[in-house]
Amino acid sequence: MSGSPDDDRLEELREQKMQELREQADGQQGGGREGAQDAAREQAEAKQEAMLKQYLTDGARQRLNAVEMSKPEFAKSAKKQILALAQSGRIQDRIDEEQMRDLLKELQPESKSFDIRRR
Repeated sequence: MSGSPDDDRLEELREQKMQELREQADGQQGGGREGAQDAAREQAEAKQEAMLKQYLTDGARQRLNAVEMSKPEFAKSAKKQILALAQSGRIQDRIDEEQMRDLLKELQPESKSFDIRRR
């Protein structure tokens, strides 16, 4: 090196950064499987959201998001059903809010009511 303080400091910072990158790479190799699974899960979710955007109108997506806030498991099954319909080619046009409401009613499990009578 030329021996200037700036060059020495720059070289020191490079060495530090290289060491950090090596440590990070070693950490990822140990947890590489988890990182790959997380990346695959995020990619699948992004693909799912893109397909839903393609087949649902804004109103239908808002309704589905509202359902997701109150009943996440039900919304998840509804999303799976919509994607299955889309992949099988049974959806011709985009689903609007009215159609989404009807679809959610169809998918909703039957609620059991109990009639208690006093004698």
